[in-house]
Amino acid sequence: MTAGMEEITQLAMTLPVDQRAQVANALLASLDDPADPAEVHEAWTAEIKTRVDDIAHGRVQTVSRDEARAQLAADRAARQQP
Repeated sequence: MTAGMEEITQLAMTLPVDQRAQVANALLASLDDPADPAEVHEAWTAEIKTRVDDIAHGRVQTVSRDEARAQLAADRAARQQP
């Protein structure tokens, strides 16, 4: 780590936790390639079509919102048990 990087890191460490998190998120986001909105739209459109087709052809079974919430609650409770 260069002296400049060490200085920036030490200065950042003096920030409150929430501000350090914001800086960390901004730095991480800067490493990602910006998504092309048209590509994102195209990918989601293809995914939605695939999911609808799977439901229409019986390859997947849907569950009600209440069933899904109950299963999520049960899974969460199971993870929290020692």
